[in-house]
Amino acid sequence: MKKFMDNNFLLQNKTAENLYHIYAKNLPLIDYHCHLSPKQIADDHQFKNITEAWLAGDHYKWRAMRANGVSENFCTGNASDFEKFMQWAETVPYTLRNPLYHWTHLELQRFFNIPDLLCPETATNIYQSCSDYLQTPAYTVKNLLRKMNVALICTTDDPIDGLYDHIQLKKDGFEIPVLPTFRPDKAMEIKNPGNFTSYLKQLEAISNHSISDFKGYLKALKSRHDFFATLGCVVSDHGLEEVYAENYTVAEIENIFDKLRVGKYLNPVEQIKFKSAMLIHFAEWDQEKGWVQQFHLGAIRNNNARMVESLGADTGWDSIGDFSHAKSLASFLSKLDAENKLTKTILYNLNPADNALFATMAGNFNDGSIEGKVQYGAAWWFLDQKDGMIKQINELSNMGLLSKFVGMLTDSRSFLSFPRHEYFRRILCNLFGTEMEQGELPNDEELVGKMIQDICYKNARRYFGWEKVTPEIS
Repeated sequence: MKKFMDNNFLLQNKTAENLYHIYAKNLPLIDYHCHLSPKQIADDHQFKNITEAWLAGDHYKWRAMRANGVSENFCTGNASDFEKFMQWAETVPYTLRNPLYHWTHLELQRFFNIPDLLCPETATNIYQSCSDYLQTPAYTVKNLLRKMNVALICTTDDPIDGLYDHIQLKKDGFEIPVLPTFRPDKAMEIKNPGNFTSYLKQLEAISNHSISDFKGYLKALKSRHDFFATLGCVVSDHGLEEVYAENYTVAEIENIFDKLRVGKYLNPVEQIKFKSAMLIHFAEWDQEKGWVQQFHLGAIRNNNARMVESLGADTGWDSIGDFSHAKSLASFLSKLDAENKLTKTILYNLNPADNALFATMAGNFNDGSIEGKVQYGAAWWFLDQKDGMIKQINELSNMGLLSKFVGMLTDSRSFLSFPRHEYFRRILCNLFGTEMEQGELPNDEELVGKMIQDICYKNARRYFGWEKVTPEIS
């Protein structure tokens, strides 16, 4: 019987072990999509204890704790940090077979050299040991990134964000590039006119553009898009239920905007037309600059109205949706392709029932101009676990070219989440190693090892154009 989470964790044969330890283990990390705080990086934040570093803002853990019968006071409430940690420790033994169990112990090992299992009996010592580490200079935020061999990070930023922390990081000459991502979801969120008019005022202020009509709105947003580019941004991102691709006229959108600007509610058709128009404009700007556009599709958010009213968004009340993606996604991409305005694109899917749909949809728009131009993206959110990763890898292998895949990301708000890259790499190497030992793939470690390195690091470096700002490896 193998020891839990030993050096060959998830590696089930000798070939898999060789692939991981020789070709994947020591590669730098490119985290091209996360929700880390650029302010905490710029300030080189020092966490006061493991609870602040590990539990604050982590709705994955909160959901598990709630399911285990833990009061909200120990998740988002006023309980002390030590009490919150103890409740998490009480919960961890009940997370067996949930990815949280693996992630928790990977992070304890990789950051703090703690091999013990977290449970009520070990909790006090682990809390104290981790908190002591985090109070040392070696465990500031910047040093946590260095410790994990991070080569580059892309944060997630709204067009109205001043990007002051990114500016400061650039001035300071921090050696790990921390680049913004243009995420304009709120710029097309029009269900509540009051929220939209408030957003307009903030956009006017940050862009220094007066907005009296739709053309002025586009001009202000485009100025922010241009500004993001000056700070090294080459990626946009959209977190949507689905892609919108309704036909519209310019006159219709101008009229819709005039209604929005004075606080009038739109009917459902008007909402979809406006969102469709905005997506096209954003996509065209991305193509002009040669950016990569990302679409995270399929989440149904804020389902528990009572708790969202109490705690706000992003507190753990979201789930997988059952949207119909095929026709609208095909229409949107086809319209851009027909006008030669389709930039490099990554499609992320949240419903496993749609895996094959997304894998084949990406293949419809690879025209030979760029390797892997349209990608079926990494397993995301609820699928960001062993089974989900394997299914995404297999679907992409069966219906596209896994060899051109740009690999894993954290999609996380935690500076301790980087071992998720290791998790993915181990799973990937085990899949290849197993098929090599079974005679399904050539027994050529050098050939397969090169592909492993491409998927884990080199493909992303080339695809996003980061050869000059990230380390080259042989």
